[in-house]
Order: sequence, then structure tokens, then C-alpha cells
Amino acid sequence: MSLALAAPDDLLLRQAVIETCLKMNALGINQGSSGNVSARCDGGFLITPSGLAYEAMRPDQIVFMDLEGGYRGDFLPSSEWRMHHDLYRARPEAGAVIHTHSTHATALSCLRQDIPPFHYMIAVAGGSTLRCADYALFGTQELSQAMMAALEDRQACLLGNHGMICCAPGLDKALWLAGEIEALCHQYVIARQMEDPVILTEAQMDAVLARFQTYGKQADELSLEALAKLGMPIAR
Repeated sequence: MSLALAAPDDLLLRQAVIETCLKMNALGINQGSSGNVSARCDGGFLITPSGLAYEAMRPDQIVFMDLEGGYRGDFLPSSEWRMHHDLYRARPEAGAVIHTHSTHATALSCLRQDIPPFHYMIAVAGGSTLRCADYALFGTQELSQAMMAALEDRQACLLGNHGMICCAPGLDKALWLAGEIEALCHQYVIARQMEDPVILTEAQMDAVLARFQTYGKQADELSLEALAKLGMPIAR
């Protein structure tokens, strides 16, 4: 779903935040109400409230926050609102943020290690590694600062002894990215159980990242030159 500066009271956008939460749990990338979801809107962002079960959540309970850290309404925003707030202030291209405690991403975050390029899809995070942020107490500005450092030139990272977080232009893409990060972490866990995986070289990842500049785009978004470089067929 596109999130192009809807009004803070936009019912469809509020419902989309709730539906994203429900999909997140249905996909198995979050448990209960442990994660949180937000979407940019005119003047700030809409974020899930603190401690409410997604299944019973109503659109009027989704909290509007401005970019100065204030909120409006009868419900408190998620305790992790600072991470969302700081991402929206720093990333004009971010239209949605998802934070989850997905099983394998959380397990690997407890090792506090960056995930190396064992698979080329690690590039979905925006670089040649999936970084892990330093640990900080949940809900604090220190955690948000650690996250922002790990997200430099990235769209996703692990949070030390905590979980993962990602941002994207819209809710659909953010949910997809959160699922991809959990799948990669699951694959890395399995590979490590068998043997140390072979890590792609810097040159190989440079080539992957160059190709990812056009990853997921359709023909009407690409030039003929770009299509040729990708080895794609030309429409007749």
C-alpha cells in the first residue's frame, strides 16, 4: 500500500496498519503484541498503541505522532516510538517501519554479530551485511541511537538481544522486507548448523548490489540500457 501523506485521521491507513500487524503474526514473524508497526502520514506518522492485542485493535486506537515527539489521543504510542520517530526524521523516503521479535532474527541478535553475505539476498538490507546494533534498553533513546548507527546505508538491521527493524516506502514493502530478513536469518542458522557457510567475496557482493538497483522494478520503470544490462528480453 502506498502511504503518500494521507491525513492523520485517514481510516484506510489506520486499518492498513492493523492489517499489517495481523499479517505479521500470521506469517510467523512476530508473536503476540511484541512488535510494532507505523506508517508515515501528513505531519508525522501513525503507530500501534502500547500493549494492545492486534486482534482487538480498532482504527481509532492507532496513535498519531508528530515529528517533534508529541502524540494525540487517548492511547499511548508503542514504547518503541523513538525508533520510528527517528527513522522518519532521518529518512524522507521511509513510508513505513516494522519492528518484530521474529524467532531466528532475534536468536541471531543475541549473538551480537553482523550477518555476513552467505547468500546474495543479504543485499535486501541495503548492503553486503545485515548489521547488528549494540544492545540498549528497550524504549530508550539509546536504543534508537544504536539502531540508527546500524542502519547507516541500510534499510534493515538486527537489534542486539532484541529483534529486528526495517523501513520501506510503504507497508506492503516493509512487511515483505521483514519476512525476507527473518528467512535469511533462518537460512543462516541452518547453514551454520551444518558447516561454516562460504561467504561471497566483496567483488561478488558489489555486483549483486549493482543489480539490486533495479531489483523488483518493471519494464516501464527501466531504460532499454538497464534492461540490456540485466539480460532481460525486450518487449515487441
